[in-house]
Amino acid sequence: MSLVGPVPIRLKACARHSSSQVSLFRIFTRQSRFHDRKPPSAQNFRSTRDTPTPSCTLTSTPSLEPRVVASNTPAQRQRQRQQLRRIHQPQESRTTNNMASLAAHSKKHKVCVVGSGNWGTTIAKVIAENVKENKDIFDEQVQMWVYEEEVQIPTDSKHFDSGSELCKKPQKLTQLVNGLHENVKYLPGIQLPENIIANPDVVDTVKDATILIFNLPHQFIGRICDNIKGKHLPYARGISCIKGVEVSDQGCDLFSDSIGQKLGIYVGALSGANIATEIALEKWCETTVAYDPPHLDSRQPTPEHTPSGSPHGSSADLHDLKGEAITPKGKKQKLMALPAEFPPLNHANIKRLFHRPYFHVRMVHDVAGVSLGGALKNVVALAAGWVDGLGWGDNAKAAIMRVGILEEIKFGEAFYSKTFKRETITEESCGVADMITSCSGGRNFRCAKMSIKEGKSINEIEERELNGQKLQGTSTAYEVHSFLKAQGMEKDFPLFTAVYDVLEGNNKPEDIPQLIEPHNE
Repeated sequence: MSLVGPVPIRLKACARHSSSQVSLFRIFTRQSRFHDRKPPSAQNFRSTRDTPTPSCTLTSTPSLEPRVVASNTPAQRQRQRQQLRRIHQPQESRTTNNMASLAAHSKKHKVCVVGSGNWGTTIAKVIAENVKENKDIFDEQVQMWVYEEEVQIPTDSKHFDSGSELCKKPQKLTQLVNGLHENVKYLPGIQLPENIIANPDVVDTVKDATILIFNLPHQFIGRICDNIKGKHLPYARGISCIKGVEVSDQGCDLFSDSIGQKLGIYVGALSGANIATEIALEKWCETTVAYDPPHLDSRQPTPEHTPSGSPHGSSADLHDLKGEAITPKGKKQKLMALPAEFPPLNHANIKRLFHRPYFHVRMVHDVAGVSLGGALKNVVALAAGWVDGLGWGDNAKAAIMRVGILEEIKFGEAFYSKTFKRETITEESCGVADMITSCSGGRNFRCAKMSIKEGKSINEIEERELNGQKLQGTSTAYEVHSFLKAQGMEKDFPLFTAVYDVLEGNNKPEDIPQLIEPHNE
């Protein structure tokens, strides 16, 4: 029968097959599979039944490859094996190198989530599902830090039983999460994967993790970083899901940047049109993950364009960084290399950590754009809630959103010009899409609308509606205004300034159209 390999080779049948001849045949056929050849056609396929012969010989075209003759002596068999290896050396070498590369990743990434509110618990659910499906990359267990508190199981919970000891008095939240696999306080009614482990000790939560996911109210991030500094793996990497910015009169820092600087690790950002309860119910949406990996982590050239197909390229030439990352303000940050025993933390593997059929991920490099979009839209959503509460309709909300998007872009270009890309705001979920969602149904929008409808302050609505959680729009509005005032740029951002003035009582929501009117028109 004629076989298809590197060149046409013919096997003549014999009456008696020795074990050495069968072994040689197996070696040859196994090696020939490495060649990408089309299936044999009718012309070059011939059955051995058509050409019976008492001998058994492997031959090749003399002008193209050496002649290999099967034999029973050990010396001849050894020469035949060496000859076959020389014939197929390029393919064999590549295969050996690939297998060695796979074997080098002897360790898996452990992932932890710092935070357990409704958004933190939702992200933990997403990650826990993905690590189980990518066991070659990630450890199956996900540690989730939970601020310990006593919680009474609600009477409308499926777990409530008036006769149960569990329901007669408040229980520790960590015990409820680990026992019921549900966060009955912050994400009630959602079944959590059993590989989520609630942990009340934040240091114990992060100590073995190579990937830290930060997802908690930004008011507490400074204290948490102080607690875990020096107690985490020095080569760990992080993702911030915190929608806010750390602002003072001296400057404006992204939480991804401030966390990274405090802990000495690289931190990316996740943000998008993501209402936590909808994602927990597995309703389809998109998100944006910004991760500009140090070159030593990816171990291969960073693509010119992001894997998601986003139309802009990398924010930095990572080939020249040599173990450093570029912060959103354009500064270099020295990092400890991720050990080679771990799979690389490149865009592909970060996407595997977050992407679900109901939670689609687009990867970009612009950490500043993703972070600012997630923070500043909360300020805009307050204004949208006020005008909607006044009954001004969708046209008014659209006007607020248009001005808000322009001020987000202006802010990024003014203070993060080295890495910020305006396309991140205009084309990604973290920008225009998040603005639409936040100004239509987000918590900042809803609380602002209620304050108008009920004639109450934002703080009163927040305390009643958010179950102990805090609005990020109000605190961000105050911080951004303080920063802009220190820069002498209040008039350059009329909407941000108007929101602050309404919160302070200097103006009424009805004044917003006049407050955001350009002065030069």
